Amino acid sequence: MIRDQQKVMAHHLARKAYLYVRQSTPRQVVENTESTQRQYALRERAHALGWPIEQVIVIDSDLGQSSAERDRVGFTTLVGEVTLGTVGIVLAIEVSRLARRFSEWHHLIELCALTDTLILDEDGIYDPNLFNDRLIIGMKAQASEVELHYLKSRMQGGLRNAARRGDLKLPLPIGLAYDPLDRVVLDPDAQIRNSLTLLFATFVRTGSALATVKEFRARGLLLPRRLRTGANKGTVVWVELTHSRTLQILHNPRYAGAFVFGRSRTRRMPDGRVACNKVPLAEAEVLLTDQHEGYISWQRFEANQQRLADNTTSGGGKRRPPREGPALLQGLAICGRCGQPMTVRYHSRRTTLVPDYLCQEHGIEHGARRCQHVPGGGIDHAIGTLLVELMTPAALEVALQVQKALEARVAEVDAWHDQQVQRAREEANLARQRFIKIHPDNRIVADVLEGEWNDKLRCLDKVQRDCDRRRAEDHRALEDEQRQRILDLASDFPGMWNDPATPDRERKRMVHLLIEDVTITGGKRIELGIRLRGGATRQLILPPTLLSRDLYITPPETVAAIDALLEECCDKDIADRLNRRGLRTGCGKPFTTSRVQRVRRNHALKSRYQRLRDRGLLTRDELAEQLGVHADTINVWRRRGLLSAVPFSDKRECLYPMPDTPPVKHAHKFTHGSSS
Repeated sequence: MIRDQQKVMAHHLARKAYLYVRQSTPRQVVENTESTQRQYALRERAHALGWPIEQVIVIDSDLGQSSAERDRVGFTTLVGEVTLGTVGIVLAIEVSRLARRFSEWHHLIELCALTDTLILDEDGIYDPNLFNDRLIIGMKAQASEVELHYLKSRMQGGLRNAARRGDLKLPLPIGLAYDPLDRVVLDPDAQIRNSLTLLFATFVRTGSALATVKEFRARGLLLPRRLRTGANKGTVVWVELTHSRTLQILHNPRYAGAFVFGRSRTRRMPDGRVACNKVPLAEAEVLLTDQHEGYISWQRFEANQQRLADNTTSGGGKRRPPREGPALLQGLAICGRCGQPMTVRYHSRRTTLVPDYLCQEHGIEHGARRCQHVPGGGIDHAIGTLLVELMTPAALEVALQVQKALEARVAEVDAWHDQQVQRAREEANLARQRFIKIHPDNRIVADVLEGEWNDKLRCLDKVQRDCDRRRAEDHRALEDEQRQRILDLASDFPGMWNDPATPDRERKRMVHLLIEDVTITGGKRIELGIRLRGGATRQLILPPTLLSRDLYITPPETVAAIDALLEECCDKDIADRLNRRGLRTGCGKPFTTSRVQRVRRNHALKSRYQRLRDRGLLTRDELAEQLGVHADTINVWRRRGLLSAVPFSDKRECLYPMPDTPPVKHAHKFTHGSSS
């Protein structure tokens, strides 16, 4: 002890002593008061070493904080004071109170050595500039870190051991609950169970999370959600279904009766932050199937995950879900040259969207030319014809199954609305009972309870009216007349397929049900390799689809009429004459000057100018040279009618035939007479 006191020098006493007090959790602060008192008692130890009691500064702002936390205000303040050289000694009951990580502890030791600051704990005083003291406090810091490791290992070991048996009690998603024996069961609330059952059934039917959200919103269905925080923690509220919420439910294996533990991996970043990454389900630390009752089977869960993976629009080799647009092979087309999935582009043709199938993924990735570009109008027509051939024998059965599915869907929605009405009625009855039980003289409470009862009654009335309206709309869609129409269409499936009222999404959904994929190879002819569901294949060879310029060819008789009229008049006059005859372009549009010129260029017809030149007509400059006059004189003679001129353009530009007699004399007489 005397040797320790010899380490305290006058320059140490001239500075302040800092006592650092910390407990790891708020519970320890409340229950483990003896440790806190022992830490505060170190003030007397500093006073005994020579520091005035007013020079002993206590830092206890980190009470209730773990040493693993980076943002400890008290520890940061202590390190700052040591760096400024205002600290003579740092007091702590043990090393673990200051830091558990060796990096933080070593940093503090380095600062204390640089500023000649002593360190004190219950065992003695240490000078970081002395090798033996530095060795001892370094070993204590390492032992503290090892102790923390063993504490965590014991706690995590028991937790993981329970998880491997599937006995670890984890928070459950909405729709699942613990019974009195801590077994996982379905939620006792029937409406909550039916809502989740309806969600899974809707996804199986529509094949898309977004389509599930749209159907829930169209039918006015809500989904339960349990509040996790706030004053109403644990309360179930009913909210509109969102896309993110749908994906969260579909990806959760607990709804399939599975127990999963260890799907997240955490690691500490260089800046001290903790990064948490979610790993795939197959890489989870514990995955136990069939542990409790679920809403779907594990096989259905895996099928849903595959469907969601196929629906994603990022990455190659995915089957896209049916979307808007008329392209039947959207998500099914595969390039016959490189094997990559083909995308769809649309262009307008006579106000109709026509698809093109492109293989461009490799070109986009490497900046190269696209692999192939195949017009899709003829391809879709051939696929539609094949689909009609495949569907005709089973058309009646398919229609009946559709009818049964519609009826079952309406029954599910009716049950959900009935439960919603029942819930509102029960809440109104509870409010009524609370109002009846209150003493009539207690008007303040009675008025509040009466208002709540009225609110519940209004809510019940609104829910009842909404339910009746929804039920009327749904049942109106399944009237006997419509059922008969479904059966009639079943006997004429080609008519139903070609009906313009049939949505493109439904056509593509039928294609996805029958066809696995289609390999397209373009060129002089289009080859289609069709792989049907079940393994059967079909091979189709189609002629190349004509381009727009080939489809919109001007009729030959119209071209001949233009050729003949070019002998007589200019482009504008030709357009007027063609329109008066009722002739049209290949696109069915009336003729204009520019369209006449386009026909001339496309069919290599000689222009009116070239035809007149071939007849020997001269330009103004050529005629002026032949007659030995100025070019302006030719213009004057033409305006005076002394020369004949033939226009060759809509701007009234002219060519001139060579006159038999030059008009020189007449011109001199005319000019002289006009001057006199």
